[in-house]
Amino acid sequence: MAGIPHDHYEPKTGAEQWLHKRLPIVGLIYDTIMIPTPKNLNWWWIWGIVLAFCLVMQIVTGIVLVMHYTPHVDLAFKSVEHIMRDVNGGWAIRYIHANGASLFFFAVYIHIFRGLFYGSYKAPREVTWIIGMVIYLAMMGTAFMGYVLPWGQMSFWGATVITGLFGAIPGIGPSIQAWLLGGPAVDNATLNRFFSLHYLLPFVIAALVAVHIWAFHTTGNNNPTGVEVRRTSKADAEKDTLPFWPYFVIKDLFALVLILVVFFAVVGFMPNYLGHPDNYIEANPLSTPAHIVPEWYFLPFYAILRAFTADVWAVILVNKITFGIVDAKFFGVLAMFGAIIAMALAPWLDTSKVRSGQYRPMFKWWFYLLAIDFVVLMWVGAMPTDGIYPYISLIGATYWFAYFFVILPLLGIIEKPLPMPATIEEDFKSHYGNPAE
Repeated sequence: MAGIPHDHYEPKTGAEQWLHKRLPIVGLIYDTIMIPTPKNLNWWWIWGIVLAFCLVMQIVTGIVLVMHYTPHVDLAFKSVEHIMRDVNGGWAIRYIHANGASLFFFAVYIHIFRGLFYGSYKAPREVTWIIGMVIYLAMMGTAFMGYVLPWGQMSFWGATVITGLFGAIPGIGPSIQAWLLGGPAVDNATLNRFFSLHYLLPFVIAALVAVHIWAFHTTGNNNPTGVEVRRTSKADAEKDTLPFWPYFVIKDLFALVLILVVFFAVVGFMPNYLGHPDNYIEANPLSTPAHIVPEWYFLPFYAILRAFTADVWAVILVNKITFGIVDAKFFGVLAMFGAIIAMALAPWLDTSKVRSGQYRPMFKWWFYLLAIDFVVLMWVGAMPTDGIYPYISLIGATYWFAYFFVILPLLGIIEKPLPMPATIEEDFKSHYGNPAE
């Protein structure tokens, strides 16, 4: 697909021409910040800059923390306390890093659900969507390994439970688990492995983000209408777009400032609100916490993992078909990763020819129910495994899979969409009028 017609960087001075011939870095930056952007983008599109800021913030604060952290089971917990008590500003750096992970995931969930509603995964942006899902998986891995590093009770037992899931894979599971742990159980080798990978993965994420940005700069950005920018001529493209700088950069920075005000209020006044008090107790392999809970951003998928117990009919059926190979534990692991794969497959599961949910009346309600379902799964993932909670988890998990594999394909066939604007310019004028008048 041809790019959106626009003015490209032209070096003017002799020095600029010399550099441009040898390393066109200025031209690359210019074309990136001046890229034509659909002028009807709403406030749901501000989370990209929040995510970019979070990535940089996590890398910078992480590098500072590493200078004072000791990845050894006898010293890790004490080194974290040393950071909190003895390092100048150490408490602030650590709290910014810990709560920064929460802001990172909060922003990425809004970013993902915005993409699901407005159809940002549809052609020609399928590769952009898949890269985004890979970034999300890398974030989950990085966050999980980082949660282990303080070596508190929840760190230790969280690592024990999650690495134990890999042991449920038939045949190769125990070998994968032993490789992850570096031995038969969570110990010093495990901490060293997780520390190394936690330090490495953010740079992998940064590289994937660069590819992600490159991908949507090639296809162009989606917008609330789902209507593509006209590429017939530069004049038509200019009617549908505005340069990313200064219009959207200023808008994004304004939103970022407001979000950071809230973020630093949390860091300053309630930094442990999203944490677990058991993680301020040093890891003890001989003392199991009453209720092992992961960080809040893992809870929806943790609830799906726990939903499929041995007495669920689907688990019983699959267990019989596979002659006992797929037991309840392995079924739960498949369901947990399958829930993420379902999102990744959205470009091929959504059969509607209309991209934006704004013009799909039936889709809207099912999507709103999916968003509520996600929050319910997050809540129930933190609850005990007795009483009514397993049933709520099962209902929530069932709807999650039904939405992607049943409802989304059927809606494209039975739904009658609303009339759409012919161009982005038409949609913009319907909301804001004609600026030239």
